[in-house]
Amino acid sequence: MRASNKISAVQVRSLPPGKYNDGAGLWLVKRDDGGGQWVLRLTVYGRRREMGLGGIGEVTLKEAREEAAKWRSMARQGKDPIKERERMRREMFREDQSLSIITHEAFEARKASLKNDGEAGRWMSPLDVHVLPKLGRVPITEIDQRDIKNTINPIWHDKPDAARKAINRLGIVMKHAAALGLDVDLQAVDKAKALLGKQRHKVKHIPSLPWQEVPDFYQSLTDGSIAQLSLRLLILTAARSAEIRNLNLSEIDSDVWTLPAERMKAGREHRIPLSKEALRTIEEAMPFEREGFLFPGTRKGVISDATWTQIMKRRGMEARPHGFRSSFRTWCAEATDTPREVAETALAHVVGGAVERAYRRTDYLDQRRELMERWADHVSGKVD
Repeated sequence: MRASNKISAVQVRSLPPGKYNDGAGLWLVKRDDGGGQWVLRLTVYGRRREMGLGGIGEVTLKEAREEAAKWRSMARQGKDPIKERERMRREMFREDQSLSIITHEAFEARKASLKNDGEAGRWMSPLDVHVLPKLGRVPITEIDQRDIKNTINPIWHDKPDAARKAINRLGIVMKHAAALGLDVDLQAVDKAKALLGKQRHKVKHIPSLPWQEVPDFYQSLTDGSIAQLSLRLLILTAARSAEIRNLNLSEIDSDVWTLPAERMKAGREHRIPLSKEALRTIEEAMPFEREGFLFPGTRKGVISDATWTQIMKRRGMEARPHGFRSSFRTWCAEATDTPREVAETALAHVVGGAVERAYRRTDYLDQRRELMERWADHVSGKVD
C-alpha cells in the first residue's frame, strides 16, 4: 500500500509553489500567488486521469483526503470517478438540465462564431420569443417531437422565417445537450418538422423600384434634409440600411469607404468606392455630423430607417428603402455588361465557394469604382 498523509495542515499554507504528493494519488499543486489546488491522480480503464478536488481555500486537507478515498473506492469498482461525479451533479441539480439553461450554455459556446459575439441578440431572439416561454423550464431530456411541434405550430405558417430559425436553433441546442452527455432525442427536431408538415407561406421579397424609375425618385430628393441626403447615399452606394445610418467619417479615406467586419452582415471588411455624386452628397451632409456620425438622430444615436420608409409611404410608393439594392442589381444585369462576381461584390455578397474565394484574393475595387460612377450617372440623370 502506498504511503499517505505526507503533508501537514501547516505545510498546505506554507509550502512554496510546486507540486507535492500527499500519498495514495493525492497531490497539492501550489501556485505562485499562494493559492493551490487538490488533485487526485487515478488509473481508470488503464488510463491515467487527474481529478480536481477543489482549492485549498475551500477544501481542507482532511476533506481532500476524505474525497480522495471516496473516489479511489469508486475507481476500484471499475467506475470512472470523473464521469460519475458529473452524473451525480446532473441528478442533484435537475433544474440545470432545463431547456433554458442548456440553451444559454449553447449560445455561450457559439458566441465566438457570431457577429459581435452575438451582442445584437439575433441568435437567441427566436428562442427567447417563441420557444423558451413555453418550454424553458422543462428538462431538455424530457422534450420530444410533440412538445416541439405544439410550441412551433402557432407560427409555422404565419411567421415561417421565425419558425424556421427557432426550430433549427433548437436543434443546435439539442446537439449541445447531447455533447454534454445528456440523454436527449437528437431526432426530435426532425420528427417535429415531419409533424408540422410543409410550410404554405410564400416568401415575399421586399418591394423595389424598377431601375428605370430610380432617377426620377432620386432627383426628387432635393430638400437638403438629413433624411433625404442619407436616402440619396443609400441609393448611390447600394449599401444596407444600418451601414448608411451608422456611417462614421473615420471610415472614409479619399474616395473609399471601408466598413469594418463587425459592421457587415457577412462579418468581413467591405470597401465601397464612392462616386463623385456620393462624395458631393457626403459634403452636403457634413453640417449634420455629430461625433463623427454623418447621419445622427434628433436627440441621440443615428437616424432611423423608418424615416426613409415614411418618405416613400407618403408618396404612395410600395417600394421600400432596402429594395434599392435590388434596383441596382437588376440595372447591372439588364443595362450593363458587368460580370456577376463584380456586381455581387458591390452588394457585399459572398461569391463562390470557400476554395474559390481562397484563390480569388480581390474585391474588384477598380472595376466597382467605374460601376458605381455609371450607377451615379444613371440615377442623377447624367445619362439616359
